[in-house]
Amino acid sequence: MSWKGLVAGLGVGFAAGYFVANKVQEQSHISSEKALKMVKRALSHKGEITGSWVHMVPETFEKYDVAYEVYRGGLTTMLDDIQERFEFLVDAKTGTVLEVIAA
Repeated sequence: MSWKGLVAGLGVGFAAGYFVANKVQEQSHISSEKALKMVKRALSHKGEITGSWVHMVPETFEKYDVAYEVYRGGLTTMLDDIQERFEFLVDAKTGTVLEVIAA
């Protein structure tokens, strides 16, 4: 085997690995636990969070004719002895909170 063939093979291998890694990363979801942490951080101004839940399996949600893979969940907060419940939808790929609804 010549050096040119070895270098060319290594170059093609690295390029293919880089391409595949980027594609896998683009299509992967964040974990539901990480999504819940992000929502808790974003909604912490609503009061002390006393309870929370999140569905582990993403579902399809459409808003303004755009389809998202989302995690659905909820929070319970306590502020000035008043308990409030919220339901949320968070983008499973980016962690962006798409919707918060007082329940």
